[in-house]
Amino acid sequence: MSSKKTISVIGGSRASVEELRLAEETGREIAARGAVLVCGGLGGVMEAACRGAHQAGGITVGILPGDKRQAANSFVDIPIVTGMGYGRNVIVARSAQAVIAIGGSYGTLSEISYALQGGVPVIGLNTWEFCREGKADSSIIRVSTPAEAAALAMDMINDQPEGEE
Repeated sequence: MSSKKTISVIGGSRASVEELRLAEETGREIAARGAVLVCGGLGGVMEAACRGAHQAGGITVGILPGDKRQAANSFVDIPIVTGMGYGRNVIVARSAQAVIAIGGSYGTLSEISYALQGGVPVIGLNTWEFCREGKADSSIIRVSTPAEAAALAMDMINDQPEGEE
């Protein structure tokens, strides 16, 4: 059975102009590669990524924290209502085959953690950096552009052994 590739874009609901630009371009790049964009479904980075994917003819899924489908940004094609608040971050992180983190605050940090704990690769654009015992931790794969992020995510998905997708 063949299924669509899924890439989550995570980041803050409050974002800088640069983060919003990166997110919109990332959404376009994901859609251009035929993958489904998954996100938290609200504003900021989530909305910008969905807008970019929508403009490129892609499919977007919003995993919403609340109880109302209407809370989704206008570029979400498939809103999923959870009523779970921040607990929905687990679903956002684990529903994808790769995660692209753009900027973000502590909610984004939790999604990064859930993805890494679940073996989902995380690619970072201007986001969190980790260190352990004073040494850089390379758990988040750093890239410089949205095109690099989307291409690397697709490569990592395509390199996954059968049954792990």
